[in-house]
Amino acid sequence: MADPKGFLTTGREVAETRPVDERVRDWNEVYVPGSLLPVISKQAGRCMDCGVPFCHSGCPLGNLIPEWNDYAYRGDWAAASERLHATNNFPEFTGRLCPAPCESACVLGINRPAVTIKNVEVTIVDKAWEAGDVTPQPPERLSGKTVAVIGSGPAGLAAAQQLTRAGHTVAVYERADRIGGLLRYGIPEFKMEKRHLNRRVEQMRAEGTKFRTEVEIGRDVDAAKLRRRYDAVVIAAGATAARDLPVPGRELNGVHQAMEYLPLANKVQEGDLTRAPISAEGKHVVVIGGGDTGADCVGTAHRQGAASVTQLEIMPRPSEDRQPHQPWPTFPMLYKVTSAHEEGGERVYSVSTTRFEGDEEGNVQWLHLIEVEFVDGRLEQKAGTERRIPAQLVTLAMGFTGTDQENGLVRQFGLELDGRGNIVRDASYATGVDGVFVAGDAGRGQSLIVWAIAEGRAAARGVDRYLTGQSTLPYPVRPTDRALAV
Repeated sequence: MADPKGFLTTGREVAETRPVDERVRDWNEVYVPGSLLPVISKQAGRCMDCGVPFCHSGCPLGNLIPEWNDYAYRGDWAAASERLHATNNFPEFTGRLCPAPCESACVLGINRPAVTIKNVEVTIVDKAWEAGDVTPQPPERLSGKTVAVIGSGPAGLAAAQQLTRAGHTVAVYERADRIGGLLRYGIPEFKMEKRHLNRRVEQMRAEGTKFRTEVEIGRDVDAAKLRRRYDAVVIAAGATAARDLPVPGRELNGVHQAMEYLPLANKVQEGDLTRAPISAEGKHVVVIGGGDTGADCVGTAHRQGAASVTQLEIMPRPSEDRQPHQPWPTFPMLYKVTSAHEEGGERVYSVSTTRFEGDEEGNVQWLHLIEVEFVDGRLEQKAGTERRIPAQLVTLAMGFTGTDQENGLVRQFGLELDGRGNIVRDASYATGVDGVFVAGDAGRGQSLIVWAIAEGRAAARGVDRYLTGQSTLPYPVRPTDRALAV
C-alpha cells in the first residue's frame, strides 16, 4: 500500500487549467503544463489498495490501478509506466479523453472524493515519454500471416499494434488523409494536442505496422478483394452514421452535423486550411446535444469567436450527486462542467427543437424550441412554452446510429447487422464471414475511447488465435470474452 493514511490525510486535487481568457485565444491543451507533477505522488498515495479494487472492473481495460498508483507514489515512474502499458496501449489518450469510469468505481468514492486516477495515469505516461521509456517493441519473429485493419481510430490502432507485436504483418487502411480517426479529426486540439497521436503512430511504424491513408474499403478497394489478399481482416470503422434531426428548415445553410464542423477546425490546426469553411466567428451558435461531442462544439465555437453559444439537451439536467438507481460502483449520469463549459455559453435542458427559420438567402437565423417533460415515462411537449432563439450556426451532436452502410463495406463483405445498425459478431469478435472480425464502435455501437481500446485488444487476441490456433496476447477479461479464454 502506498500511504496507509493517504486517503485520510490528503484531499483530492486535480489538474490546474489555464485561465479562460488566455486559453480561448489559442488551441493548446487547457491544462497548465506540469501543474500535476508537484502533487501527483500524494494523490496516488490516496489509493487505499483495496482488498477488492472495484476500479479494475470499472475500467473496461482492467487497468492495474493500485499497482501503478503505488509506483507513482514512490516515484518509480519507469515501473509505473510498465504496469500502465501492460493493459493500455495508449494511456496518454485515455488520460486526456476518458470520462474515467474507474473513478466512479473507486472504493474511496463511496464516502469521499475518489482517487484522481485519470490525472495519475496521464502523468505517468507523459513522464515515460519524456524519459524515453516508451520505445518501439517490434516482434522477435514474423508469423508469415497478414492482417488488414480497416479504420485507424483507437480500436483499429490498438488491434493493429497488438497484432504487429504478435508477429503478423499488419496494414491499417484509413479513408481520411491522416491516421487517427476520431482522435485526429473529432477531438479538438484543446482536449488533446495531436503531437501525442503522431508519436504513437511513429512508434507503430517503427514496430512494423503499415499505414494506408485516403483508401476507403468498399469504395476505393473492393472488400472481397481485400479479404482474398489478407489472411484476416479487422473492421474498426466506427459508428459514423450520425443521428439527424428531421424538422422543418433542416436543409437551411448553417445547419451541420458536428462531424462536418469539428474536422474543419482540426484541419486548420494541421495547417491544411487558413480558415475553417464552417466557422462560428461572429455568429450566434446553437449546439444540439448535451454530450461530449456537443461540448467539443462549444469549445471550438468559443475559440472561433462566436457571438454567443447555446447548448440544448432534450433530457432534464442531471443531478450533481448519485441517485438511488445509479448506486456505487456503477457509472452515474451526473451534471458535468467541462473545460468548454467553463469558458462561457448557456446550457438549456428539457427542450426539443421544432423547426429552423431562415432568411431570404436560405441561411438559418432562428431556432424554434419547446420545453418537454416526462409523463408516465414518455417525453411530452409542454403547451405554451414555445420560443425562438437566434441561431446562425447550428451543430447537431446527437450521437450516432451505427455503421455507415453507404460506402459498400457491409454489403461487399456480406456482413449481418443487428437492430441498432451494428455489425454482428461473436464473443471472439468474429463476424459470420470467415476471417473477418470487428472491434470498437462498429460492433459495439457508439461508446467510450477506453472501450474502443479494450475491444481492439480483445479482437487482436481473437485474430491471433484464428491465425495460429492459440494466443498469448493479453486482453481485458470480461464476461463477454469467455470464448477468448478457451
